[in-house]
Amino acid sequence: MFRDSKVSHLRCALVTALLFATVSLSCLILLRDVDSYRFFSGFSSSYHLARFSSFFPLVSNDLAVTSNESPLEKILNDAAMEDKTVILTTLNEAWAAPNSVIDLFLQSFRIGDHTRRLLNHLVIVALDQKAFARCQVIHTHCFSLASKEADFHEEAYFMTPSYLMMMWRRIDFLRSVLEMGYNFVFTDADVMWFRDPFPQFYVDADFQIACDHFTGSSDDVENRPNGGFSFVKSNNRSIEFYKFWYSSRETYPGYHDQDVLNFIKVHPFIADIGLKMRFLDTTNFGGLCEPSKDLNQVCTMHANCCFGMDSKLHDLQIMLQDWKHYLSLPPSLKKLSVVSWRVPQKCSLDALRNHGSPEENDLM
Repeated sequence: MFRDSKVSHLRCALVTALLFATVSLSCLILLRDVDSYRFFSGFSSSYHLARFSSFFPLVSNDLAVTSNESPLEKILNDAAMEDKTVILTTLNEAWAAPNSVIDLFLQSFRIGDHTRRLLNHLVIVALDQKAFARCQVIHTHCFSLASKEADFHEEAYFMTPSYLMMMWRRIDFLRSVLEMGYNFVFTDADVMWFRDPFPQFYVDADFQIACDHFTGSSDDVENRPNGGFSFVKSNNRSIEFYKFWYSSRETYPGYHDQDVLNFIKVHPFIADIGLKMRFLDTTNFGGLCEPSKDLNQVCTMHANCCFGMDSKLHDLQIMLQDWKHYLSLPPSLKKLSVVSWRVPQKCSLDALRNHGSPEENDLM
């Protein structure tokens, strides 16, 4: 009896030990699998993506080109100067083609006086996917503003519905940049940058803008502003101003942003919010409407007052040639201002009158 009892206890002990060993072994296996998962999960996705890219390089490159991976704020932060100022331009397919406006625009920065470094702070805002893809090939900071609601890939002629929609979308976009706390220089891509414009900006202004015609005084509201070049500081006054400007499109239906600005620049609301507005002298910020006469002082030149892409490209190329010729002169001849612009040529006012339009900008 005693022996049977002893055997029974021994069997129970063996069963218990075997059960404990089984549970312990299962736990060890489970822990090892978890650790393995943690180890491999750290790089498995990138490993598979890398292998996929090596097998399908064209597919992966296309995805990188046509997708807007970075949010706007990250792009602005990467491009911003120390004081949170960025340079912005917009681009569609028509102006993005090789040897078209965007290439001349970038070239002007490269051959300008102390302007190459400003490319580090330039953000190109693409209005369609082809423009965005081209931007990623030729520039560092690109943002896609393309949408299904509006297609801006074709050349947008002055005052057409597509042109008006594009202009007002631009105003609303610039308002959002101000609300993010960024100052900006907005420039059309048909503005050639020949000198650093920042020393010529007014320190006390919230909003300053180039002109088709400059009266001689930066405070004169009779100046004819051109929306293709402006410098705006981010503050409550400028944000409220852009909201008011954008909402005024409903007050003046059928007008583009530049016309509406001319209407509202004397509105009591501007004084109520305390906005300081200044108009930039065409001596420094010229255009084909009113060319800067002294190449020793010019900062930018705008291909405004011009009808048609071919005419615009022709005169922009002449403009760049004139600048290169000026740079080749010895200092003594530069001081004498012996060189002047040979433009407008195809963008002549006679050509504009023949087309029945006082001013035209293909894109901006």
